[in-house]
Amino acid sequence: MADSGDQNIVPSPLRQRKTSIGNRDQFNQYFFQQCDQLLDQVSGLHEYSLVGGERQDAIEHVLGGITELSNYIADASDQISSYDKRVYSDGIKNLQERLRERQLSIAPNSKFQFKSRFRNEFATSPKGAEGSTSVEFQMEPIQGLRTPSPNEAFILSSTRSPDEKDSLSGIPAVSKNYNEEISEEAGGVRKPSFSEPTKIHLKDHENMHIIQPPPASRATSTGAITKLRGSVVDMSIPTTTKTPFASLVITDVKNCLIVGGQVAGATHITRALESIIAVSAGQVRLHDCEDVKIYLYCINRPIIENCNNIQFAPLPKCYLDPSQDLSANKWDQVEDFNWQKTEHSPNWRILPEEERLGERIWTNVVPGEIGDGLVDTKRKTGLK
Repeated sequence: MADSGDQNIVPSPLRQRKTSIGNRDQFNQYFFQQCDQLLDQVSGLHEYSLVGGERQDAIEHVLGGITELSNYIADASDQISSYDKRVYSDGIKNLQERLRERQLSIAPNSKFQFKSRFRNEFATSPKGAEGSTSVEFQMEPIQGLRTPSPNEAFILSSTRSPDEKDSLSGIPAVSKNYNEEISEEAGGVRKPSFSEPTKIHLKDHENMHIIQPPPASRATSTGAITKLRGSVVDMSIPTTTKTPFASLVITDVKNCLIVGGQVAGATHITRALESIIAVSAGQVRLHDCEDVKIYLYCINRPIIENCNNIQFAPLPKCYLDPSQDLSANKWDQVEDFNWQKTEHSPNWRILPEEERLGERIWTNVVPGEIGDGLVDTKRKTGLK
């Protein structure tokens, strides 16, 4: 395994295979599923804060998804009919146009220019003879402005007074940067309070133990974890006590243990390396991942692409909802989009029972046992 201190996550070279469409109906279903998911992400862009570049990160994630889908279609172009090519091309163009329109609709008018139009008709109109003067002000955005800095974006997003209540609870709507709050807290388990946002986006953390407490149950529209190293993150409490995430995105994580909790829609995991992930989701897709153990409840077949050494196990009972039907769990019915042969894909396997983390690890160790530090928690869970 690579040194956990590496700055960039780059899985070892995997066998690159040309996309094979296999079953045409399955290929069509996959394409339109991805389109629907990307459109959902486009629709939800306004929920991301301008603070710290979160919205830009979300936009770039959507752009990456569109590019990935376009490349996937291009790789299989010699196997696609002319009619289907037009359909797929129109679909990609529609995604690009919807994203462009959405960006324009949510772009902040950060600065305004006052133009005064002074019209003195003193000498030319009867009103002028009475000394009348007309002064008109127009407020127009200045074109070509640079993107607002984080500080400017913070001011723009803080349009409500501290005493104003939001629609989710009686907590005053005070904007804050919770990633900064996590970084500034003293050692031990971090339990940030998500009193305002309708989404959770943890990013740029290293060697942290983060647990989302019940107050974060308000912030369960979408979840995202980006650029984490050597950390333990438990996001299960908010989603089990209230409502599940609509979607969850995990990107660029290394040597981490992540409990994603309940996700109603799709979970996308990209560039995860040497990590352990537990999640319940409607759909799960892993892309460019290596050496990942994933504990899963999924009602659709999990999908992997450009992955290596992915091990699957059923989700621990402590994270299951009582209403979930265990017989509907397709955790072990994995589809490898880079493997079209009848033989089992060499890129994934079932995690042997004797190697799986026990229930006590999930219920006692992951939340942080008394007297344990992060090093102890990582050791007990098998992380470096």
